[in-house]
Amino acid sequence: MKKIFVMVVFLLFPVVVKAYSARNIIAMDMDTNRVLYGESIHDQHLIASITKIMTAIVAIENGNLEELVEINDVVLKSFGSGIYVEVGEKISLKDLLYGLMLRSGNDAALAIADYVGGSVDDFVRLMNLKASEIGMKNTQFINPHGLENNKGEGNLSTAYDMALLSSYAMQNERYQEIVKTKNYVAKSDKKTYSWTNKNKLLNTYEYTTGGKTGFTEKARRTLVSTASKDDKNVTIVTLNDGNDWADHETLYESVFNSYDNVLVLDKNNFKIDKENYYKDELYIREDVSVLLKEEEKKEITLTINLRKLEDYEDQTVVGTVEIKLKDTILKEVNVYIRKNQEETKKESLFRRIIGWFKHD
Repeated sequence: MKKIFVMVVFLLFPVVVKAYSARNIIAMDMDTNRVLYGESIHDQHLIASITKIMTAIVAIENGNLEELVEINDVVLKSFGSGIYVEVGEKISLKDLLYGLMLRSGNDAALAIADYVGGSVDDFVRLMNLKASEIGMKNTQFINPHGLENNKGEGNLSTAYDMALLSSYAMQNERYQEIVKTKNYVAKSDKKTYSWTNKNKLLNTYEYTTGGKTGFTEKARRTLVSTASKDDKNVTIVTLNDGNDWADHETLYESVFNSYDNVLVLDKNNFKIDKENYYKDELYIREDVSVLLKEEEKKEITLTINLRKLEDYEDQTVVGTVEIKLKDTILKEVNVYIRKNQEETKKESLFRRIIGWFKHD
């Protein structure tokens, strides 16, 4: 009779289980740009059609959305997903932007870029200038749509940079309106279009406020989304993630459950104890709330930095309030001065009198 030996091997090395499927993933507080969760957030990767977030915001900031765009033969260079506009067709820039963001139209991207920038190349220069302005240090755009060229080259960015872009774009009301739209009907001089947003989270996750999908064979699935709950405004970016819809929902729930929205600066109760520099009132124009875990609430510090100005106008910026979590600056808010109205009137009268003498 044969004996069977069972060998049990105890592994001495820890088994690491990834919480999410993404190659790169980030959750960012859109109000402060604080990273709430991240894995490989600064690694460059092809980004596919989430490129169109930059295309949209550059067009909104530099174009007139009500103007009619006459489609030219630049759209003949388009391939992949499209809204299928025709050469000679006239359609508003606004409608092209809906086609860009809801249906990921590569033809729409080229038409927008050519019209707003004067040429596609000049528009791409505007995209890269905007990226630099926002602080996207590891991003390079070579086209307005996100497809790779015949050399396999495409737009490169990082999860962190794309989260910065998403946070920036969501400050624009026209952009917000477009990306939260589930269904849209557009009319050109030749056709009527009916579009459904490809962002499934708008239907499956109730707190979703927008976003953009992306896919190429080389980049794989890319996704940017935004969501808001209880005044917690968060953007999530995943690159190369085959389970992106579920990962975004899971990470949103984790963030919303882990963080509280804490008011750290109240514009109606803003007081500075030592106002030795100024006799006039100092004030801030906005309330500031930040997302904090319970254990972080005692680690917030406020540092007021004032400049001593001998001469100043009403509503001059005279300093800042620095909001820090440990050693990290979360936000800086301007401090303004409100001159005494009676003194302002006297000063204005004095200046007018001086002006009369100078005139004589």
